[in-house]
Amino acid sequence: MTIVVRSSPLKEIPMGDLRLGMFVHKVGVSWVSHPFWRTKFLLEAPDDLATLRALDVPTIWIDTDRGLDVPPVDVPVAANEPSVEAEEDASSVENPTASPAPVIAAVAPDPVATAAALCERARGVVVRMFQDARLGRGIDAVAARELVDDMSRSIEAHPSALLSLVRLKTADDYTYMHSVAVGALMLSFARHLGLDALRVRAAGMAGMLHDVGKSQVPLEVLSKPMELSVTEMNQVRKHPLLGHRLLVSRGGVDTEAVDACLHHHEKFDGTGYPHGLVGEQITRLARMTAICDVYDAITSDRPYKKGWDPAHAVQRMASWRGHFDPRLFRAFVRTVGVYPIGALVRLESCRLAVVLDGSRDSLTQPVVRVFYSIVEGRRVDPFVLDLATPGCEDRVAAKEARGEWSEAELAKLALP
Repeated sequence: MTIVVRSSPLKEIPMGDLRLGMFVHKVGVSWVSHPFWRTKFLLEAPDDLATLRALDVPTIWIDTDRGLDVPPVDVPVAANEPSVEAEEDASSVENPTASPAPVIAAVAPDPVATAAALCERARGVVVRMFQDARLGRGIDAVAARELVDDMSRSIEAHPSALLSLVRLKTADDYTYMHSVAVGALMLSFARHLGLDALRVRAAGMAGMLHDVGKSQVPLEVLSKPMELSVTEMNQVRKHPLLGHRLLVSRGGVDTEAVDACLHHHEKFDGTGYPHGLVGEQITRLARMTAICDVYDAITSDRPYKKGWDPAHAVQRMASWRGHFDPRLFRAFVRTVGVYPIGALVRLESCRLAVVLDGSRDSLTQPVVRVFYSIVEGRRVDPFVLDLATPGCEDRVAAKEARGEWSEAELAKLALP
C-alpha cells in the first residue's frame, strides 16, 4: 500500500512573490503594527497588495488551500543553451526598434468562483460550530471570526457575488446556510451604514452566530415539514437564551454580537422575546440582526413553505408596523434595493429579468439580466441591461411572481 503524505498548505514566500488571489495567513509583524484589522484574508484588492509590499518585512506566509500558490519555477536551461531571455536581449541589441516583450497581466480571481469556494467553506464552519455546540464543546470564535473577515473582503471586492450565492441554499441545509446568509447581509448592511471596521466585523459575527442556540433544539423540531405544536414552538423560542449562554460561557465574541444573539427576536414595539424590550432599549446591532434574519427567512424555501420573492418580501416587511426600527429598515431597503438581488421583475418591454444589482443610487432602476420574452412566450439568450444607463428606454413595470421559476434557477441567473 502506498502512503501519500500531504504537504502543509502553509508556505512562507518572499514578499515580492505575493500576488492577488493568494490567501494571507500571517504577516511578519505584530498585528498592532500592520494596517489591516484582520489577521488572515484573501488578497483581492490591488491597494492591499501594494500596502503589504510596502511593509518592512522580507517574507509573508500564505495558505495554498484557501488561495493561489506561487507559480512553478521554470525548468533550468542547460549550460550550453542560450536562455530565451538571452536570445531576446540579443535580438533587442541587434534590432533597437524591436517592440518590447508583451507584459502578461495577472489574471484577477473569478469573483463567482471565489465566492462559491467561500460559501462551501462557510457551510463547513457553521456545521462544525453547530455540531461542537451540540456536543458541549463550545463555539470556535476564532474560526467564525476568520470566516467573517473573508466574507467581508469578498463583499467589499464584489458586493453581489456572495449575496447571490448564499441564496442558493436548499431547504435541507437551511439551518446552516441561513447563518451564512444573515452574516453576509449584516456585513453588507453595516458597510452601507458606514460603520467602522470593528463594528462591521461585529455585525458579521452577530449574523453568523445569531441562531447558534438552535444547536440545542432537537433536529426533528428544526426540520419538521409542517406547523410546529405549541410545545415545539416554545422549544424553538428558547434558542436566543440558549445561544447567549453558549457564547458567554465560551468567550471570545464581541459583546455587541453576543447581545444581538440574545435579542434578535425583540420587536421595536415591545412585543418580541425574550425580554419584551422597546425601541432603543434594543441595541442597534440587535435591531439590524432582526431585519436581516427575517428577510433571509421569508425569502428562503423551508421544509413547510416556499420563500417569497425578495421584492415582495421587502414590501411585506414594510407593512409590519412596530416590528422593525423604521429608520434602520429604510436603510436596509437602500442596502438591498427596492428590487433586491435575485428579484424577478417584468420590464416595460414585456420581458422578464432577474435583478443583478439592487444597491444602486437609483433604487428603482437596477441592473438586470433579461432572459424571457413574454410576447414571444420563450426564453431569449440572457443579457445584462443597466436600466440606469442614460438613454435606456426600458424600465421595471412591476415585480413578478415567481410562478414556475425555481428559486435556484433565479439565483443562478442573478450571479454576476
